[in-house]
Amino acid sequence: MATFTIKGKAFTTNGELPAVDSTAPDFSLTDSRLKDKSLADFKGKKKLLYIVVSLDTDVCEATTRKFSEAFKQRDDAVLLLISADLPYAQSRYCGKGKMENIQALSGMRNRNFAKDYGVLIQDGPLAGIMARAVVVLDENNKVLYTQLVEELTSDPDYEQALAALA
Repeated sequence: MATFTIKGKAFTTNGELPAVDSTAPDFSLTDSRLKDKSLADFKGKKKLLYIVVSLDTDVCEATTRKFSEAFKQRDDAVLLLISADLPYAQSRYCGKGKMENIQALSGMRNRNFAKDYGVLIQDGPLAGIMARAVVVLDENNKVLYTQLVEELTSDPDYEQALAALA
């Protein structure tokens, strides 16, 4: 179990993020067209997985915008925005905010991603959804960097995450 806080109060996840230098667990997440996507769909690209509680938060919007900007000039990497939100809400969110360079994916069909990546919140008012985290993978799905954001209402470490993609 890993621990994070919400406004200073501690909560736990079901496990730990994948270890650096390990191979990332495969996943099945749902895209905006209700198609299942796995790591194989992003073969040959570096991946930044930005995992969030919900897209409907100010922190998520600001952070997603920053990451999206960083991906404007990249064709070797993909930004995967992962949440429990329905694909319809994800599409509205990305379209309304005019955010590009993002592949929004939903954990709506199962919780295996959240469990396998150690981000399933176990207790408190947000139990059952995902904690805020960043996982960076290389072209072969080797884990290069991870961060469970310590305080749920805080930003992740942009510089470290983006440096891992270099």
